[in-house]
Amino acid sequence: MTPAVGAGAYAPKAIFFDFDGVLAESVAIKEQVFRELFRPYGDDIVEQVIRLHRELGAISRVIKIERIHRDLLGRPLDQDELAEWAERYATTVERQVVGCPEVPGTTALLADMMARAILFVVSGTPEDEMRRIVHARGWDRYFTAVFGSPRLKPAIVRAALAEHGLDAGNCLFVGDTFTDHDAAKATGMPFVGRRVDFRPNPFPPGTLIVEDMAELAGLLRAAA
Repeated sequence: MTPAVGAGAYAPKAIFFDFDGVLAESVAIKEQVFRELFRPYGDDIVEQVIRLHRELGAISRVIKIERIHRDLLGRPLDQDELAEWAERYATTVERQVVGCPEVPGTTALLADMMARAILFVVSGTPEDEMRRIVHARGWDRYFTAVFGSPRLKPAIVRAALAEHGLDAGNCLFVGDTFTDHDAAKATGMPFVGRRVDFRPNPFPPGTLIVEDMAELAGLLRAAA
């Protein structure tokens, strides 16, 4: 684990959590669904799809699907086709994400922190779908709000900071991709990264990294 990056990382007034790979072990599920959707186009295309999926990080699957068809398949989708592909993806993913294991320590961390900080989900998943997933997992009672696409994460964070009168320097963003790190940087917020084992470390040197939410909980309890 690398050194801490600011007091806000230890005693936050609010915590903004990405979802996939941070609270739920759902990263592999989403990669597998992309593999299945594009398998008819051949193994080479599938591997390019996965590379693009990882390169784009935690942003909307609509943007990813649009880019895959435009840049990799050379066949841009119209709005109806794009909606159909996004629905195919969502139908497969939602059920699996509801039932997948949590990142170790997640429920305990949320239960402990809800009395000491305002908690948010900030995801690239469509907002209605993200709220259904959080509710189905029984986690909605822990969060003041659950946010998702189509808004981008920096815009979501800035709006939440303003609405709740929060100083970004006294909050914390927890994510597993470079887009999460960039959202924290863009809003002036301390960041903690959770590295998913089967992916390369996406964070710059000096980033505070935890193995799971149990480790993060230990840091936060020590500060309290």
